Amino acid sequence: MAGALRVKVPDRMKEDLMERSDTPPIRLAVLGAGGLGKAAARIIGMKREVRLCAVCDSRGVVLSPEGVDTGAIASLAGDLVSGYRQATEAARDADGGGVGVATRCEMRSCDDPVGALLERAEHFDAILITLPNLPNEFIPQVTERVLSAHPSLVLVDVLKRTRAVEQMLALDALAKRSRSVVLTGCGATPGILAAAAVLAAQSFIEVEKVDLWWGVGIANWETYKATIREDIAHLPGYSVERARAMSDAEIEALLEQTHGLLELRHMEHADDLLLQRAGVVDHLDQVEVGGVMDTRHANKPVSTTMTLTGTTFDGKRSSHRFILGDETTMAANVVGPALGYLKRGVWLKAHGLFGVFGCTEFLPMVVR
Repeated sequence: MAGALRVKVPDRMKEDLMERSDTPPIRLAVLGAGGLGKAAARIIGMKREVRLCAVCDSRGVVLSPEGVDTGAIASLAGDLVSGYRQATEAARDADGGGVGVATRCEMRSCDDPVGALLERAEHFDAILITLPNLPNEFIPQVTERVLSAHPSLVLVDVLKRTRAVEQMLALDALAKRSRSVVLTGCGATPGILAAAAVLAAQSFIEVEKVDLWWGVGIANWETYKATIREDIAHLPGYSVERARAMSDAEIEALLEQTHGLLELRHMEHADDLLLQRAGVVDHLDQVEVGGVMDTRHANKPVSTTMTLTGTTFDGKRSSHRFILGDETTMAANVVGPALGYLKRGVWLKAHGLFGVFGCTEFLPMVVR
């Protein structure tokens, strides 16, 4: 081709590229087998750079060094262990051996699934936490236990509340001692939207405010009971404690009153803390988070946006806006970034950088 620039790739670079292509997948454990955990399994099943080796819920553990069946996890009904056993046996009967079903798989029902998982920690490199966080200290306590019991792991969570992320950041010294990497608040908001705000801020001499507005459509509220329960805690007159104590019947009655819609404003989301930590804003009240959840329809009721407003280097007031496509699901916009941050965590650990970091301190990597 006329005018084409030919660049000779050094032999050493070729070797590096070949090594990368032959790099074994990240061995991953997922804590939580609810709606988000199942969605994570489905998405992980589409990735070649990550292998799902373990899943645990409140009643048991499924583990295989060769990889558990992501399809079986994604389609679970009821209890993790019994549901997985039924799904894999059905697959084995249907195709004469079960395509994608691990040949060596440990399935154990127990009272301490996290403890059971940590007993087999040699079989995974990283943990993705998709558990509901009620009360605020629950996931920080789980993380502290993991860091204290098993050194040198990568942990990623998708926490939302400021108070919960504050507790995670307080584990920095423990993470350093255990030579581990913890990345917190790495879903959609905080997560990909907060990271977009960091990039947007580069065009401004001063940031006035950051507005995060999300839309979520869920066709069946029972799939994401824990997520909805957490968001109810943001409604006027509600709290984490009140939302946690509500029965399913009470939540259904509330959703009946609102026609399945939850509109939330002035949410306690850790985007404020993480953007302040990155130097985007000086004060927490410069960040506003709100959104609308439709618990009866899959389509988003509103688009998800990040709008950063500030003063340009030329002294003009302007805004940058980042929009998530309406066709992308909540699960994709939470799990996708979380896996990207998980790969970044593995990179940080390989380079000897340990501690607790927020989503605004590093960009996620692409997981193929």
